[in-house]
Amino acid sequence: MRTIINFFEESVSKFSSNVFLWEKTKDKYEGSTYAEIHHEVYRLAAGLLKEGIKKGDRISLLSDARNLWIISELGVLYTGAINVPLSIKLTPEEVRFRIAHSESRMVIVSRQQLPKVREVASSIPTLEKIIVLDRIDDMRDHEEFVGDILAKGDELLEKEPERLEKAKEAVGEEDYANISYTSGTTADPKGIILMHKNYVVNVNQAYSLIDIPSHWISLLILPWDHSFAHTAGLYSFMGKGASIASVAIGQTPLETLKNIPVNIKEIKPHLLYSVPALAKNFRKNIEKGIAQKGKTAEKLFKHALKVAYHYNKEGFNKGKGLAKLRKPLLYLYDKILFSKVRENFGGNLEFFIGGGALLDIELQRFFYALGTPMYQGYGLSEAAPIISANAPRRHKLGSSGTLVQDLELKILDDDGNEMSTGQKGEIVVKGENVMAGYWKNEEATGEALKDGWLYTGDLGYMDEDGFLYVLGRFKSLLISDDGEKFSPEGIEETFTDQSPLIEQTMLFNNQSPYTVALLYPNVEAVKKQLKEAGLDPASEEGQTEALRMIGDELKEYRANGKYADMFPQRWMPAAVGILEEGFTEGNKMLNSTMKMVRGKITEHYRELLDYLFTPEAKEITHLRNRAAMKKLLEG
Repeated sequence: MRTIINFFEESVSKFSSNVFLWEKTKDKYEGSTYAEIHHEVYRLAAGLLKEGIKKGDRISLLSDARNLWIISELGVLYTGAINVPLSIKLTPEEVRFRIAHSESRMVIVSRQQLPKVREVASSIPTLEKIIVLDRIDDMRDHEEFVGDILAKGDELLEKEPERLEKAKEAVGEEDYANISYTSGTTADPKGIILMHKNYVVNVNQAYSLIDIPSHWISLLILPWDHSFAHTAGLYSFMGKGASIASVAIGQTPLETLKNIPVNIKEIKPHLLYSVPALAKNFRKNIEKGIAQKGKTAEKLFKHALKVAYHYNKEGFNKGKGLAKLRKPLLYLYDKILFSKVRENFGGNLEFFIGGGALLDIELQRFFYALGTPMYQGYGLSEAAPIISANAPRRHKLGSSGTLVQDLELKILDDDGNEMSTGQKGEIVVKGENVMAGYWKNEEATGEALKDGWLYTGDLGYMDEDGFLYVLGRFKSLLISDDGEKFSPEGIEETFTDQSPLIEQTMLFNNQSPYTVALLYPNVEAVKKQLKEAGLDPASEEGQTEALRMIGDELKEYRANGKYADMFPQRWMPAAVGILEEGFTEGNKMLNSTMKMVRGKITEHYRELLDYLFTPEAKEITHLRNRAAMKKLLEG
């Protein structure tokens, strides 16, 4: 029976004395073995049964990553109930929607997240109890400390142990395990229903690409409700008897963030999971550290990267042809430079696994050069989520890797016709990792699932070597006036990755003769460059020059420019609108996974976008951009 319960039980029987979870609550990390975590899961599950939880009930889980996160999830599943994992980035109203929509009877919540639940609890009819993971002084009605639930579990296990045995034996592989909500960028969030077998199958599919030795340890930086961290991290390591560490929780989210580099050095992980935003942050910190060592070190590092890029190529063709002549020099650079950088990651790091399909190839080359490749993968929460990945034994930088085993894939055009190798279309997959549907949303289920096939909504193609390339979302496509379509995401990421002056950009073309861009500059980098040129950022001359500098960066992608061959010319922006503020979660222009909410951005800047299609807007120093730049540089 392919249930998460049986999956965990098998690991406990094989690896009972291995450390499963590492947690830092005071001044050092302490490990809990598979057997110890198993004992706590039994206690919590029994306590929930004592509270009246039955098979099929929903319980929401809202907490920072910690041992009690996975103990809570497993405890819920052992009763036959369904876990509803919630992101800690949600607002109170977003929390309310998910708890109410899933009709959760209980919420398990950490002290940090409790205020959100308290704010909305009275408006959720199905909510009976709030289980708090930390001891607090002002416990209210219908709130209970998890320690008291565990004590009730001890009592049940002593007097009626058969109740828990019956509950867990009643769970089948097609029973629901999770309702995992989408970020809801275009409409109400959808609750993705994942069955027990979806997880077990997907973990075993992942093992067909990447092996995880039982002595390995990972610091799981991504939020644990994140489908990628959930399956590729928690469950994949669990199945191999390996260890997961959580980031030490700070008093504030910023403090928790600052703990990451410290915790990496303490844990010395063998594998780290990353997303594009995190990868960029790691790179920035590495380059900042090199720059602090002086101009000579910076110059040497850049040359070392150049040598490594030339030797490594796209990974699968590493060291081929004349490139092999650079091996001795690369070995030297690795010894004197790259190995020192790797120490920032604890010294044991074999590689990263990157989730989020669009990771700039230059960023991949950077980490590959350091000797800690970032193997990019692709997945979708609706597929539990792993669909493909690059891996040590088979990889091609720039691609999303090869398919996991036991998964069918088709590339379809707009009319549902199957495309041949190299042709672009919608990625459609079929396998036992595919969700059961969306919770209480038959219409959305019908659109996504057809004859067992999951229509991902992503644009991509398969190359002749069996590597999948993901090009972006169908819904975010640029559409020209002649109907040709193109995904903007690769262009946007390249602009921000390769230009220090560009912080964020969104391309727009909805059946127009040309493409335009909304752009938020990196204000500090612009000021720095102006000062280096002897110009005052507060002066009109400085502000005009700032616009010209950004324009010059974009011209590099035009004919005769340094990057002229990277993208088709017709999708390069012919007009640019400078924004006075960036896209953030606060202004709702980024969702909780830090992706642009294009519909909201387009709606908010509709008047500016219309202006960008006028003749006067084609000169980057147009009046509107001058006014925006003046505000940014004087602010």
